[in-house]
Amino acid sequence: MAQPGTIYDLAYRGRTAEVKTALSENEALKTQTDSNGRMLIHWAALGGHDDLVRHLISLGTPVDAIDDTNMTPLILAASAGREKVVNTLLTEGANVNAMTVDGHSALQYAASKNWKSICVALLKHDADVNIADKRGATPLHRAASKGNNAVVKLLLEYDKDLKIDQTDAYGNTALHLACEEDRLEEAKLLVASGADIALTNKERKTPLDLASLGLARTLKQMKENPSTA
Repeated sequence: MAQPGTIYDLAYRGRTAEVKTALSENEALKTQTDSNGRMLIHWAALGGHDDLVRHLISLGTPVDAIDDTNMTPLILAASAGREKVVNTLLTEGANVNAMTVDGHSALQYAASKNWKSICVALLKHDADVNIADKRGATPLHRAASKGNNAVVKLLLEYDKDLKIDQTDAYGNTALHLACEEDRLEEAKLLVASGADIALTNKERKTPLDLASLGLARTLKQMKENPSTA
């Protein structure tokens, strides 16, 4: 959180009039950073204050400003579910595929937190559906493991680009993770869309090896008789 009592805290809490007054008295504040390397636009985006984000951009604040972990306002807004701010930043040309030092992107955060409408906006602005973090996790890995059914469906609709069997650093596909977490509906969606049930991870385990007996049986039947899917 922003340091209480600071202008960054005011930006986070949406005290727009007070921040605007401070900026009018000292415009240099628009690009000054706090101890986390964050500008006012980071905190305004995280708090979901679209009017303040727009004002800061109009003053020349960089839309893709990065903090000390390479978080951009877009990544923060997507993570926090701030759809209006996400749309504004995308319209203003924010880098949709920007990544933190750990490789986390706006789409990965939105997929992980089940913000479907934000995922839609990011994909419409050419977000890489297969973007992966430092551990190889893609948006599909995150959505499938969390049981975010609506986002899994959305990502599967981008099947012309989606690499459904892309593996992470441990050799796991999204189906491995869905099975490991016993996500029945997500696993069924993946198999119905062509996910491979026989791929092995680095521990030589297939998705079915990680699934409960009931889930493994269901997925095997789907592969053997697709008409039952």
